[in-house]
Amino acid sequence: MITPRAAARAAGLPADELPAYVYDLAALDDHARAIRAALPGSVELYYAAKANPAPEILQALAPHVTGFEVSSGGELAHVRKAVPTLPVAFGGPGKTEAELRLALRLGTRRFHVESEGELRLLAELADEQPGDAPVDVLLRVNLPAGDDELDGAALAMGGRPGPFGLDPRRAEACLPLLRGRRLRLRGIHAHLASGLSEGAHLVVAARVADWARELADRHGLTLTEINVGGGMAVDYTRPAVPFDWNSYGAGLRDLAVRNPGLTLRVEPGRALTAYCGWYVTEVLDLKHSHGEAFAILRGGTHHLRTPAAKQHDQPFTVLPVDAWERPWPRPAALDEPVTLVGQLCTPKDTLARRVPVAELRVGDRVAFSMAGAYAWNISHHDFLMHPAPTFHFLD
Repeated sequence: MITPRAAARAAGLPADELPAYVYDLAALDDHARAIRAALPGSVELYYAAKANPAPEILQALAPHVTGFEVSSGGELAHVRKAVPTLPVAFGGPGKTEAELRLALRLGTRRFHVESEGELRLLAELADEQPGDAPVDVLLRVNLPAGDDELDGAALAMGGRPGPFGLDPRRAEACLPLLRGRRLRLRGIHAHLASGLSEGAHLVVAARVADWARELADRHGLTLTEINVGGGMAVDYTRPAVPFDWNSYGAGLRDLAVRNPGLTLRVEPGRALTAYCGWYVTEVLDLKHSHGEAFAILRGGTHHLRTPAAKQHDQPFTVLPVDAWERPWPRPAALDEPVTLVGQLCTPKDTLARRVPVAELRVGDRVAFSMAGAYAWNISHHDFLMHPAPTFHFLD
């Protein structure tokens, strides 16, 4: 649940530095290296920076990834500053003219285009650029999903009506807009869901490749890239059972053999970094209400929004603190389920519900695992104006 190095740092932090995020960069390095080794050498591995854009995280991943996927002008500038040497792919809906101009000015040459209007705007701006270097485009297509292809998905991003990507018919209508312009169609991008198993991912990837090949044959196109997105399953109920990258890599190897000349690209975010981070806090109070135990923790979902957003129990480890200097008895929960909540004035500020514990006392520390992605960076930091957590990166 927590690496020995992270546990030692969590236990040694002064109370006034809690809550804290603790990241084990050595563990991240090992995890990313194993993922890269499981994938065929021909498969490009991009990290979706939205999952955790901390510069230290980006720099730790840099030796193992092909590049970074960003979804805003802010992310683009941030990643360019933190890791200036690796390629960046600019995706995401609703790109503004200012963001596209910034991307072109910073030398971005790969865009995931979400709509016909975005394509027209990018073509206009690309034509204004000095020189004659092409701007590479992948059309993001919202392919319809099969009856059971998205079963088990934590979050559907496509496969049905939605704001992401192009309807397949509109994607074909975009093709004339690419002729005679600075834009160069390189391939297709399709990210249909998050939280899919390796088997489900491979089924979707094969169908995306088939659709792209049929499109190319029908229109006499030369497509060289297929981006099958990210969204690899991260199971918060089974933190010791990660996505099977070896099986997935073997499936991608077979897919590449069946599609010679196509470069396959994947864009994991959460599955790369979730396991390397912990949100560490302490029990401020512990009470029983109508027969149930509640532990009130320093901090809460304004620091770690994931359990409230995904409606799950964030896995945790209790780090006992034996010292107790108060003159009154130490409140505790013993061999019973406990609900762990934060300091916010809302019942939604819940990190885990009715989780059995052997012992949890006021003053003990709690390390919530799988907090290395979509944690601090998606949380509503300023609600009630509690202090921000501290951040600790273990090399």
